Amino acid sequence: MSDNKSNLQKILEAGHFSVTSEIGPPMSANADFVREQAHDITGLVDAANVTDCQAAVVRMSSVAASVLALQEGVEPILQMTCRDRNRIAIQSDLLGASALGIKNLLILSGDHQSVGNHPQSKNVFDVDSIQLLKAMNDHMENGVFIGGSVSKVPAQFFLGSTTNPFADPEEMQLIRLEKKINAGAKFIQTQAIYNIERFNTWMEKVRERGLHERTYILAGIVVNKSQKSIEITATVPGMDIPEVLLERMRNTENKQAEGLAIALELIKDIRKIEGIKGLHIMAIGWDEIVPVLLEKAGFLPRPVL
Repeated sequence: MSDNKSNLQKILEAGHFSVTSEIGPPMSANADFVREQAHDITGLVDAANVTDCQAAVVRMSSVAASVLALQEGVEPILQMTCRDRNRIAIQSDLLGASALGIKNLLILSGDHQSVGNHPQSKNVFDVDSIQLLKAMNDHMENGVFIGGSVSKVPAQFFLGSTTNPFADPEEMQLIRLEKKINAGAKFIQTQAIYNIERFNTWMEKVRERGLHERTYILAGIVVNKSQKSIEITATVPGMDIPEVLLERMRNTENKQAEGLAIALELIKDIRKIEGIKGLHIMAIGWDEIVPVLLEKAGFLPRPVL
């Protein structure tokens, strides 16, 4: 894979602090919607997640949206969930994605369909995220499909997955993280971080296991635009937002300025934590703030390798 490395992989391997963000495909066939999102972050991030029917809501294919992003000069991180496809469909889609020039892959189990706009649909979960990571890792290294047949031109990706430092039980999350790394996850994006003290404690346990030396950990940051935004975020399972931050948003007149200030403070603290190799920025309907945040945080210009 050395001749086919993604920009994200090169940035991380060179020791730079990486920055990724997100592109959310629309609930339509509007290609311009994706192009505009990509255009706004071209040259500002090392790569951008392209979500796969996020929250179990029907949206444009993450493969198609990734290609549109690529055409606009943004390196995509293709998200692929295990919820909707069996192993035949997943492997087929990933062969196509690799053939189209997509080099980063973020593997997720996927939100349950009951939370989305087709709750009556059947889920698949033929393989889970750990099994798929292992299958793709074996595929990359050996050119072998899950069923054992050989691929003459294997799909090659810089493999990633996710972790939630605040989900219970904590020990299970650490075990799953280690399993994902063992299965081939070269980078990990975390759930949004608001509770720095608790995240510090979690990272101590990650370091005790030596996991920070075996993968690149990118800490998640949400930039909240409003009081409603942060209060809704606080209701997400596995999220831990200290009351002091909620109060700051409630008590300020300028919600946007306060949301930006909180994100910048969190970034400053996260950068001090040993084992964190980058940030994953989630703007949640406030895409125009991403360039401002990156500038104020001192992440621009991005390294060019």
